[in-house]
Amino acid sequence: MERASRLSEKVCIITGTGGSIGREAARAFAQEGAMVVGCDLTVDAAQATVDMVRAAGGTMVSMQPCRLTKPADCQALVDFAVSTFGRIDVLFNNAAMAYFNWIEDISDDEWDRDRREEVDLVFYLTRAAWPHLKTSHGVVVNTGSLNGLLSFKTLPSLAHTTAKAGVIAMTRQLAMEGREHGIRANSISPGLIETNQTQEQLKDPEWAAAMLGKGRRGRNDNKLAFLATMNTFLLCVAHGNVSGSLSRPVRSCSI
Repeated sequence: MERASRLSEKVCIITGTGGSIGREAARAFAQEGAMVVGCDLTVDAAQATVDMVRAAGGTMVSMQPCRLTKPADCQALVDFAVSTFGRIDVLFNNAAMAYFNWIEDISDDEWDRDRREEVDLVFYLTRAAWPHLKTSHGVVVNTGSLNGLLSFKTLPSLAHTTAKAGVIAMTRQLAMEGREHGIRANSISPGLIETNQTQEQLKDPEWAAAMLGKGRRGRNDNKLAFLATMNTFLLCVAHGNVSGSLSRPVRSCSI
């Protein structure tokens, strides 16, 4: 693997590297020369990503299982990154688990789970990494969602929509608080992506047509709009010229 200069020797934590987007992000970051620290709940999938990155000549370690809804696990992940590579330059909060239901059908437990697994985990890990990001003048990239900005008639996404709107607002606040420390914080709000979580829904042609229109859904086997947008934010690792921004890729984008 030929290392590019943009992320050369940058230490990047990426969460959810056992999943579709996290795996592609780990591969893309490593191709740019980053030293990647991954994590996931799923041990085998997370290790498979490490093996892929290393087989291609990249540098990656991973902590699994890692339950990001637990502050102690978030601190352990940060400590693991620092003890392995000495610092943290980039935090990509990618991991999340969404729950879908209409307002009359959402249970209290479902509402709480969605908040924990889409909002709390971003807060806990960012808080744990913050002192190290202050030292490195680092970057936080959070995954939002188009659902944090828009609602769709066919999608019962009240909890998910609320959570991702919270992530977007949190990112804006982090950018403000991080400014005096040289920390940049940005969020990405992709449209519908074909991942492990959406594959079954996309088998319903009526639902897919309503969500996508004439567009094409993003796939996890080619890195186009999503990773291109993420890489735009990662330019600030080297140049320090982007903060508090929100990207809204096309409704159906590819990664």
